[in-house]
Amino acid sequence: MGLLQEVKKHYGKLKFLINGEWIDSKSTNIHETTNPATGEAIAEFPTATNDEALAAVKAAHEAFQTWKHVPLRDRGRLLFGMHAKFEENYEDMCRILTQDHGRTIGEARGSVSRVIENIESACSALYGLPKRNEHIDQLANGIDQYLVWEPLGAFLIITPGNIPMHAWSSFVPYAMAAGCTVVVSPSRQDPVAAETITRVAQEAGFPPGVINLVHGGREINKLILEQPEIRGVGFIGSNRAGHELFQTCGRLLKTSSINGNGKNMVIIMPDADIDESIRWLMRACFGMTGQRCLGVDNVVIIGNIYNEVKDKFIAAAKAMKLGYGLDEDSQLGPYTTRGGKDKILNWIDNSLKDGAKIAFDGREVKAEGYPNGYFMAPTILEDVNVDMPMAKDEAFGAVASLIRGDNLDQAIEWINTKTRLGHSAAIMTSSMKNARKLIREANVGNVAVNLGVAQPYAFFPLGSRRESFVGTAKSRMASMRMFMDEKTVVSRWV
Repeated sequence: MGLLQEVKKHYGKLKFLINGEWIDSKSTNIHETTNPATGEAIAEFPTATNDEALAAVKAAHEAFQTWKHVPLRDRGRLLFGMHAKFEENYEDMCRILTQDHGRTIGEARGSVSRVIENIESACSALYGLPKRNEHIDQLANGIDQYLVWEPLGAFLIITPGNIPMHAWSSFVPYAMAAGCTVVVSPSRQDPVAAETITRVAQEAGFPPGVINLVHGGREINKLILEQPEIRGVGFIGSNRAGHELFQTCGRLLKTSSINGNGKNMVIIMPDADIDESIRWLMRACFGMTGQRCLGVDNVVIIGNIYNEVKDKFIAAAKAMKLGYGLDEDSQLGPYTTRGGKDKILNWIDNSLKDGAKIAFDGREVKAEGYPNGYFMAPTILEDVNVDMPMAKDEAFGAVASLIRGDNLDQAIEWINTKTRLGHSAAIMTSSMKNARKLIREANVGNVAVNLGVAQPYAFFPLGSRRESFVGTAKSRMASMRMFMDEKTVVSRWV
């Protein structure tokens, strides 16, 4: 174990991929991105000009006119080639993701593995397309009828700062499998990771214009989406931005997959294995520094096990080692941006004003050797009730709120009524009856049993509900329903 070597110390000025060419932007609007563990600059990146954004749209639209006709088996070969490139570049991608985002190298390896699994899932979706087509001979006298699925066109894909590679893979491979093309506009928080994944994908030999990358922002995204050549948008991010995009899609009659915020709960029942529950809580509440939509803020403890769970949880949190994610001994990395750390500090301050108390305070804990990093240790709050604002709004940080509960019925009612979000829920129990009750009655899209994170495998959609999702289709495998549409053909030959 030890500190792994960075792929590069500095990645220079990042480029755009438009119509198969990596180009230098003419923009004068240049930003700097930093390594969140050190606070040091690792790259500069431009915000695209309107002309550059429109050039990417044009390239995607024109490429679609030929890409949609590429035989299924040839698209499959390219996707398998992309899979091989990701396997080949796996470790470099993991290290760059850690350097740019801040997560630990173990978390980065898990994330890039999920990317590879999504490519495998997209290949499965591609070869499953013939099964979607239905044909009925002699439906009526002399009449045959059949159903085909056809790709819709060019799509805008907007990826978030917390899962820049995983979110990319939740849409892009599926779009290409369907016969669609993409313009990717990544978050400004970790643009090096976005460029890296695009470069590796393009090495597989996709035709010019099938994949395009521009660094945009809200106004550029709006400009791209409003172009008639763009048929819809795949988005993972905040509800504020996502619901605005959804309204734009409604006005323009475009398709969408809008995946937003979560406010997720873990329920620990009296019959749970407490030591095992603590192990899963650490990942659910503090993994990726709490910066993920499947992360957990609210920990509901049922019955007389509250003090035991609290004491063991605090002990485990105290033992976590903060540090640079490329140090394989580190268990908790920094926040991706200084603004992200400031936001969670403000969230904690507001929670204390509302009546919560600190059970374990990680706000002043330092990461040895990294004085300029955006670090903060886990923080655990107690005396929290479900009517406090903090129990309803996503924290998006390494914070856990301990809530006393009377029974499972009460906890399920809280899940279904105390927040407008419906992302996920989890239960720790040895009772099949308890688990089945949560599965059937919780109005959320993802449920975990004796796991802290309700993470669907790539072959399954990310099943959010209520205000956590709006749109035509969920992401991952289900996004094929967004990228394609049915056509029914009826014919009479006799």
